[in-house]
Amino acid sequence: MAKSKNEASAKSVNPVTKYLRETRAEIAKVTWPTRQEWLRLSGIVLAVTLAMALLLGVTDAVGAQLMNIILYR
Repeated sequence: MAKSKNEASAKSVNPVTKYLRETRAEIAKVTWPTRQEWLRLSGIVLAVTLAMALLLGVTDAVGAQLMNIILYR
């Protein structure tokens, strides 16, 4: 029995090409944020990152001072 054109072409599709086509289709479904949303959310991420960096830096400095007091006095 002869194979239909769709069956033959489906088996001969390069896996990389198939992956790229499927990826493009999925990206088309994504709801991207507006510029305002992007700026607001990026600002929140930066603020939280800076706050955590400060918190960890202060905690490290206090811990280092406590260790110096405990070990060398």
